[in-house]
Amino acid sequence: QVQLVESGGGLVQAGESLRLSCAASGRSFSSYSMGWFRQAPGKERELAAGISWSGGTTYYAGSVKGRFTISRDNAKNTVYLQMNSLKPEDTAIYYCAASRYAGRAWLRPNEYDYWGQGTQVTVSS
Repeated sequence: QVQLVESGGGLVQAGESLRLSCAASGRSFSSYSMGWFRQAPGKERELAAGISWSGGTTYYAGSVKGRFTISRDNAKNTVYLQMNSLKPEDTAIYYCAASRYAGRAWLRPNEYDYWGQGTQVTVSS
């Protein structure tokens, strides 16, 4: 069992930055690929960024590429999402997730085994 707890969300203005953190506890963190999903009201949950167990492979959705950076620190059992140049359309609940498909960075939602409770990110114009 893996427990995931997100933090770092909040209200910012367009153009500003936020860094989300997801702390994992339980079974070996480095055995899992990690992803940051987001879900805006009325929209489907989408994978914003993903990272393989080693950090050697990453994935970014086109809408965030060049602005967001996913990273992980296996010694601290934590995955991060640095979000720069935020836009109002980035407003969503952000969830971190862990998948046993450790070598992959892009995965479908049903391929993730554990989910956090989510953290709200609101970007005002």
